Amino acid sequence: MNATYHQYILNFKQPSGTSRGILRTKETWFIVLESEGKRGIGECGILRGLSADDRPDYEQQLQWTCNNIEMGLEALLEKNREFPSIQFGLEMAFRSLASTSPFLLFETNFTKGTDAIPINGLIWMGDEAFMKQQIGAKIEAGFGCIKMKIGAIDFDTEISLLKSIRKEFSSKDIELRVDANGAFTPEEALEKLKRLSNLDLHSIEQPIKQGQFEEMAALCEKTPLPIALDEELIGVYDSKERPKLLDKINPQFIILKPSFIGGYHGSEEWINMAEERQIGWWVTSALESNVGLNAIAQWTYTLDQNQPQGLGTGSLFTNNFDSPLEVKKGALHYNNTLHWNFNL
Repeated sequence: MNATYHQYILNFKQPSGTSRGILRTKETWFIVLESEGKRGIGECGILRGLSADDRPDYEQQLQWTCNNIEMGLEALLEKNREFPSIQFGLEMAFRSLASTSPFLLFETNFTKGTDAIPINGLIWMGDEAFMKQQIGAKIEAGFGCIKMKIGAIDFDTEISLLKSIRKEFSSKDIELRVDANGAFTPEEALEKLKRLSNLDLHSIEQPIKQGQFEEMAALCEKTPLPIALDEELIGVYDSKERPKLLDKINPQFIILKPSFIGGYHGSEEWINMAEERQIGWWVTSALESNVGLNAIAQWTYTLDQNQPQGLGTGSLFTNNFDSPLEVKKGALHYNNTLHWNFNL
């Protein structure tokens, strides 16, 4: 078996705002396996400044992994314990190599095109007019669940945007989620959660920065609005530390980004621990190309989870790879009349 790695820079159609700044490009890496005339493709999706494996030796680790590919998947996953995006890229690439087609990783009704995955419509941060325009477009496109990133503009303006949706649509019509990306301080968080809870929201992701365990635990205990941990799960590699974190904080939900928490295996470990504790969960992509999004979506469908997932990021880039993935009426579909065009 031969293994190579390749860098690829994805360009945003328009700069996308988060509480950590404006994103214009997104760096990603691919592991390509070749054996007996077949090819396996895996994406190592890294977000600089956020991924736990954003390290100076990242490319060196990719090179080492490719050089030692004959060790096999299980051994390589262990050797990449502190590189969750490489773990996921490896899982994807090995599964891809073993499949009848490089991009058919799980054969289900989703990949047959007879069923779809409900997803949330993502509203990026920006000025009030830009956010309002996005909200209108998502509602027009038939989304039943909207997720709005908050924490970058004035909080009162964000509240008024959410109020404007609620004036027209009840929670039965549209489910609203917000994502603070750790933008609130522990001192102000509870008061802000109380104000948000008046708008009949589904949940808030990561209200305060990760790593403030006592403060987050207190917040989850007192909150009037369900809290979902996102960044909090990043960098927790040890299987013994994961249940400790859930027991200490006791959140209402956790959010699983396979590229950040060790691929399928790491995500399934978190899911099992969450379900044992009656903690809800859903899956979200992390700005991967359509290759990574496809791998996450196909796996997510096998989990038989009926609430909206965060899998609608494929349309953000000008130079994404053509694929059968399509968003229609608030759901992700696999359209078998469309074909893959994967060229590095």
